[in-house]
Amino acid sequence: MDPEDPKHVLDPALAAGEEVFDRTLRPRTLADYVGQAKVRENLGILLEAARRRGEPVEHVLLCGPPGLGKTTLANIIANELGVAIKTTSGPAIDFVGALASMLLNQQDRDVFFIDEIHRLNKLVEESLYPALEEFRFDYVAGKGAGASAMRLQLPRFTCVGATTRQGLLSGPMRDRFGAVHRLDFYNQAELEQIIQRSARILEFEVDPQACSELAQRSRGTPRIANRLLRRVRDYAQVRADGRGTLAVAQAALAMLEVDALGLEPLDRKILDTMIRKFRGGPVGLDTIATSVAEEPETIEDVHEPFLIQCGLLARTPRGRVATELAYRHLGMEPPSAAVQQSLL
Repeated sequence: MDPEDPKHVLDPALAAGEEVFDRTLRPRTLADYVGQAKVRENLGILLEAARRRGEPVEHVLLCGPPGLGKTTLANIIANELGVAIKTTSGPAIDFVGALASMLLNQQDRDVFFIDEIHRLNKLVEESLYPALEEFRFDYVAGKGAGASAMRLQLPRFTCVGATTRQGLLSGPMRDRFGAVHRLDFYNQAELEQIIQRSARILEFEVDPQACSELAQRSRGTPRIANRLLRRVRDYAQVRADGRGTLAVAQAALAMLEVDALGLEPLDRKILDTMIRKFRGGPVGLDTIATSVAEEPETIEDVHEPFLIQCGLLARTPRGRVATELAYRHLGMEPPSAAVQQSLL
């Protein structure tokens, strides 16, 4: 996915080519981390207790939508403990031998971060259980009659797992994490703080009103807020005097077709299609996807969660339904209460 494609500017997933920016803007300590107050407080206690006892931190599972800071928190845990972090992802560990190699390269108290842990191969997942619980790794060497079972002792490492779909994790896997934290969408004030901090790092002067405008349109997601900030910086340097004023921010966002609620063209097209072609619903996901020429997974994972969060879309047993707020946002007259109740 191209991060410069306006079609994907509000996709919370990390786009190819954004890794450098993401690392640059990422906070390194819990004190610098904005938002998720309860998670920060609980992690702070967990880390301090481990430091005082000289033990590795309990395994930590971080859940929540993409772009909210799960990878950042994993790096903060390692940084606060003064240990190394080794990063991988569920799909990358495609066989048991790869997992064994990664685990044997850990040092005592190191952090082993597995992104998208719910996508682990089933055999790999089962091999990980004893490693998490007893810090040992069992494997079979050789084949046929000459095969023999071997057991390797592992360093006492800390596994940090991240998942966007906690429901896809098996019960045995969830049970092996001593601390499970869910990250929620950020509020306006928290996003403004993040934008101001990122602007200082990027050495970009941005007005408070522009910060507020960007925060309002960032869909509650820091990654999107930072992405929009970089787009405004580009616009300010090319079309203005280099400062991020409210007028400059509004002009840049207008070029990106991001409206006041943070909806992009495809969001509005989904709602418009549901209302004009299907009388507001109920309508199935595949039908919507075919009508707007987009993949069902993209609509379900990227667009639908925010539309539901904003109250513009509702999921019912019969299908998706556009709400009264959706009609009003698109400048249309909503159906009568009796008609809308019959749709639900």
